[in-house]
Amino acid sequence: MRKNPLISLTLAWSVLAVVPLAQPQDLPPANQWIPEEAVAVIELARPEALLDPLLSQDLARALGALPVWQQRTATPKYREFMAVLGYLEGQLSTDWRTAARKLIGDGVTLALGPQGEILLAVDARDGNLLDQLHQILRGFAVAEAAKQGQADRVTSVEYRGVTGHSFGPKEAHAILGRRLLVANQPKILKYVVDLKDDPQGRHLAASPLYQGAARAAGKGAVATAFVNLQALRDRPGLQQALTAASNPLATLLLAGTREALKTANWLSLGMYLEGGRLILKAATDGQPPAPAQSAAFATPREPGTGALPNLAVPGAIAGLSLYRDLHGFYAAKNVLFPERTSGLIFFENMMGIFFSGLDLTEQVFGETRPEIRLVVAAQRYDPAIGTPAVQWPAFAAILRLRRPAAFGEVVEEAWQKAIGLVNFTQGQQANPGLILDRFAHRDTKGTVAYYRPPAASGQAPIDARYNFRPALARPGDYLILSSTDGLARQLIDALDREQAAPGPARPVTHTLLELEGAQLRAILAANFDHLVRKNMVDKGTTQPQAEAELGMLLTLLDCVGAARLDLGRPSGPLGARLELELKLPTADPPKPAQVNAGAPPPPNTTVAAR
Repeated sequence: MRKNPLISLTLAWSVLAVVPLAQPQDLPPANQWIPEEAVAVIELARPEALLDPLLSQDLARALGALPVWQQRTATPKYREFMAVLGYLEGQLSTDWRTAARKLIGDGVTLALGPQGEILLAVDARDGNLLDQLHQILRGFAVAEAAKQGQADRVTSVEYRGVTGHSFGPKEAHAILGRRLLVANQPKILKYVVDLKDDPQGRHLAASPLYQGAARAAGKGAVATAFVNLQALRDRPGLQQALTAASNPLATLLLAGTREALKTANWLSLGMYLEGGRLILKAATDGQPPAPAQSAAFATPREPGTGALPNLAVPGAIAGLSLYRDLHGFYAAKNVLFPERTSGLIFFENMMGIFFSGLDLTEQVFGETRPEIRLVVAAQRYDPAIGTPAVQWPAFAAILRLRRPAAFGEVVEEAWQKAIGLVNFTQGQQANPGLILDRFAHRDTKGTVAYYRPPAASGQAPIDARYNFRPALARPGDYLILSSTDGLARQLIDALDREQAAPGPARPVTHTLLELEGAQLRAILAANFDHLVRKNMVDKGTTQPQAEAELGMLLTLLDCVGAARLDLGRPSGPLGARLELELKLPTADPPKPAQVNAGAPPPPNTTVAAR
């Protein structure tokens, strides 16, 4: 420890800054000591809500059983880190978990200024422990400065009755009661002391922008964040992001989000913990454009309409439900995309081939209703044919048609043209083509395209093309376009269940995304070797490095059960809500042999419906 006292200094500061203020009883809220000019502020009002699960023995045991964690803890740097930590525990006469709770138990606030200024305020529950830690760190800093021949680097200066300290040229700090203030410039501490002595000064708590963001975050948040968009809007990076040419797909998915941020004065974020779920809420005062402009296609026009619930299928990985008026979106293309990009031109050319002679605005997109859903699900493979070397999940789009009988056959003709184009391209490359056939499920007839089975059926691995059996089905007034007929069948069942017990639309939500962490982890783990090789090629990493990176990703997914994102209120202020179901990671091996989720689809043969 004497050989490298700066490690102790770094460790201690990292302990203090682990989490982003609640107010001690003898001090005003930290936001009254932050200058009004702050452009971003993170506040943690309830540190114990995060510290309790993060410092629990259950989490420590779960992490300790993971191979990736065991690899990290076997390094010399980790052992040196633990030695320093043990020394500090001995000096402070407490274990590090208890010290963390006492040092940051009343909250932490981090503020960023317009010119890169940084201010960190930490409110300790135990002022004596804070003073004790400061004396240890100061001793380390003095010894290190003397060893480097810079004894004057550690300084202390008094300003208006407050003693400020500095351990280096880019750091200054002071302790006022149980509050530690750390800044990257001494002048910031002087400004804070001036605000402390002048309650009527221009502090953040009096800012109307900050007050509006605080009201939007609501009460009961574990942590909140405030961003002053009014001050940041002229920054080159943000300005370019808000004014750059729009991408059609991004514009369709985000539905006026960027336009709302162009007029927003603030952005508010709130974090909540409720019954094992982590909830993040975002809000802003920015208004989307008028309904006649770019947000109209995501604005429900009839009472009770909005994004529908996602469809439940076996082995579901992700579901995305959208309320998007494709007719309104495409009709406004000249307003949304005044510059015709190569991508837009290519899209229109291909649609012109598939829907020959039809007007895309009125006769194609005008035939669809705004309810659009997409599904991604794990698939099982017919053992008689084999398992592809690279396993892709099945995916599908479900559209609702205004005139299913008349327009359904138009779509089927376009779909068969697309299959023919694929076959033509495959033939040019001397690859096998797709064979068209019909299938029936319940009362629905559909069309499927499949590849001839490989010569050595049942021998794995087989080519990646056997992930796909493109299918089209038209149950009722819905249109299903799926990468496999197995998923198409499952969606027909799901739509039947929905028709029997329909779920309510979400009128204030235009986007609903749901993700199953366990299923996503399973598909990544099934392709572990392929992803490791890809990482090595793309990033130039070694195999152990690539395996460690992917192992860390699998560990993170182990901690997430289900995730859900709601985005909406297109006719009012922009709002978003993200829910994550949290759980302890498991110590299961990261490479299961095959995705094994959900009921198996029918075998790779079709039931003819002549």
